Amino acid sequence: MTHPKATLLYVEDDESLSFVTRDNLELSGYLVTHCDDGKKALEIIRSGQKFDICILDVMLPEVDGFTLAQEIRKRDEQVPIIFLTAKSMKQDKIHGLTIGADDYITKPFSIEELMLKIDIFLRRTKYSTMLKPGVPTSIGNYAFDYKNLSLTAEGYAETLTLKEADLLKLLNENKNQVVKRSYILETIWGKDDYFLGRSLDVFISRLRKYLSLDERIKIENIHGVGFKFRVDD
Repeated sequence: MTHPKATLLYVEDDESLSFVTRDNLELSGYLVTHCDDGKKALEIIRSGQKFDICILDVMLPEVDGFTLAQEIRKRDEQVPIIFLTAKSMKQDKIHGLTIGADDYITKPFSIEELMLKIDIFLRRTKYSTMLKPGVPTSIGNYAFDYKNLSLTAEGYAETLTLKEADLLKLLNENKNQVVKRSYILETIWGKDDYFLGRSLDVFISRLRKYLSLDERIKIENIHGVGFKFRVDD
């Protein structure tokens, strides 16, 4: 499935790879803005131009992909970001997911794999924007509106990313039960692997911070298994 007129920011300095990838994306109906170095991409990002998805190589001339992702996240917490990483650079994958990327693809990759990931993220983003306001769920002293990606309490308001909202919803639906890490990763990230597991730990830390105003709320780490979400009376 393609999404005609969906706009993609694609930053890659490898001339041959970027030519083939961009050509395939455009043939599939996407509008692609391609940059061959990070400085050009940074200028576009800072200009305020909006994209439906961003695909960033990590190693770039002038400005690296991590810096670009951080700049994007300052302006848009929802747009999906996919990193392109070298097979041997494990720390790149971990760092990229930690600073806000949604997924990564290891080079060399197939065009089919990239297309599938793009389609999944665009369908999810489209679904979230179509949701109508719902009835907030009470979590301790908080009101959690999954459809509006909001978490509020008296004098406090937080706009969640879609993954943060998905994770909080999943944990709350399984309150007082141990939820396995593998189940969380497969449900929210689509696969269970080491690097995405590190990303999950970052998201758990964020939720703990957001929910820290109510001491009755705990996200317990069950070592080697998963997490238990508790709201004590």
